[in-house]
Amino acid sequence: MQYAVLCYNDEDVVWSWTKEEDDAVMARLGVVHDKLMEQGKFGAGIRLLPTTAATTLRKNSDPPVVVDGPYAETKEQLLGFYIIDVENLEEALDVCRELTKANPGGAYEVRPLALFVPGTEIK
Repeated sequence: MQYAVLCYNDEDVVWSWTKEEDDAVMARLGVVHDKLMEQGKFGAGIRLLPTTAATTLRKNSDPPVVVDGPYAETKEQLLGFYIIDVENLEEALDVCRELTKANPGGAYEVRPLALFVPGTEIK
């Protein structure tokens, strides 16, 4: 089963890290990534640029309105995500626990994925 692991944290804190601090976090995460790759469970890991680089298209008007910034103003922002292929939710949560040891703070939201292909049934 594939899961998206959405990575939330306070971007003011994360983007204030020195290069050395960022490199250290990324090295610790790399250990987890390598383990998942060796097990064939790592689909992708994406780091998003800051919300200051975001643009949102709001769909509740006609025509839709385009605004600068993220969809929601929140204490913690979506900073990246992983796609993992594991047996079940418990194993996905185990992956999140490993990621938390490497990069504490914030939250991981886990969602099962359904492949969307037009003309096919979503399961």
